Amino acid sequence: MTTIMVATMIGLLLLGFPMMVPLITAAIIGFFMMFDGFGQMGTLIQQMMAGIRPASLIAVPMFILAADIMTRGQSADRLIAMVMAFIGHVKGGLAVSTAASCTLFGAVSGSTQATVVAVGSPLRPKMLKAGYSDSFTLALIINASDIAFLIPPSIGMIIYGVISGTSIGELFIAGIGPGIMILLMFSAYSVLYAVIRNVPTEPKSNWGERLTAVRMALWPLGFPVIIVGGIYGGIFSPTEAAAACVLYAVFLEFVVFRSLKLHHIYAIAKSTGLITAVVFILVAVGNGFSWIISFAQIPQALLGAAGINEAGPTGVLIAICVSFFVACMFVDPIVVILVLTPIFAPAIAATGLDPVLVGILITLQVAIGSATPPFGCDIFTAIAIFKRPYWDVIKGTPPFVIMLILAAALLIMFPQIALFLRDVAFR
Repeated sequence: MTTIMVATMIGLLLLGFPMMVPLITAAIIGFFMMFDGFGQMGTLIQQMMAGIRPASLIAVPMFILAADIMTRGQSADRLIAMVMAFIGHVKGGLAVSTAASCTLFGAVSGSTQATVVAVGSPLRPKMLKAGYSDSFTLALIINASDIAFLIPPSIGMIIYGVISGTSIGELFIAGIGPGIMILLMFSAYSVLYAVIRNVPTEPKSNWGERLTAVRMALWPLGFPVIIVGGIYGGIFSPTEAAAACVLYAVFLEFVVFRSLKLHHIYAIAKSTGLITAVVFILVAVGNGFSWIISFAQIPQALLGAAGINEAGPTGVLIAICVSFFVACMFVDPIVVILVLTPIFAPAIAATGLDPVLVGILITLQVAIGSATPPFGCDIFTAIAIFKRPYWDVIKGTPPFVIMLILAAALLIMFPQIALFLRDVAFR
């Protein structure tokens, strides 16, 4: 049965069908083979509906909506201006500012694609004018944007939390440490690149300009305060924090900044609705597929055949990292989380691994795979936004991928990088 399901999925993918079609087709084939017919098909439908029933999933469209509002408004520009005012003049400062701006905007949007658009669009021309190569610039923007997967809010963390039953609030807090670590690694590489290539520096801002930039960015900086401070302080659940972010985004862009008008609401709502529909269809179909493979005990068979159950905690973590990294090079990250998380669940439970640490590592692998050839989703976002050929976009990615892999190794060796803040906040 496993061979038939896998062959069906690969065949449909090669024929160009969207991922939801191979998933549901494989699930139906598996259901038919297990129950000898379609008479009980309602059971599979119930499992699919159960996948989108958890209340915590309400946070997904909320964060998507908030990100769309901010991308169309002034929040990103104000955050970029603040970062540039403080570090734009140092060697490699423009590249460091780009990485830091991606991190900050990721902390208020939770979306890698939104970060590529909001930060990459204004800063790429500046970096090219300053003397950075296009391949380095594109690679930096794509990979730094993926820090949004780790810095809360993170849609990937929400999906993992729902599938695995892990606290989304704990995942959010635990992602801060790894996100900052990766930002520092990217910043160090950017400075080294600028020194080696002798890239000119930007004019230094005076303290008056810096204070003005900070004052202009104070409103957008309220987003991480709402998300992290609200959850940490016990004021909001992650879902309530998402709703508060939407309200805050509307207040900022429509009332305070007046960058958006009432006629923009339709386009924003339509964009959010389309993205949400795709995500929820994938979640529903993925839950049905996961139920089929779990019912057939396929995960236990695969892990047993590979010897992962006897590999110990470190071996299981390495197997998880490799599997998610490779899968996300070819398939949408949400689909990978939906399919692979249930497969590794028995090994995670058997070895007593902390599900929060596992979630952070999975989220990191999703981030790496999203910016890694051949089919990382952020690569194609950059191709569409910047109108550059595929090779130009991926040419500068290897150093960043190596740094992200190193970050994963450090998390396996020193899990407190992720778990320290979680333990302070929730233990």
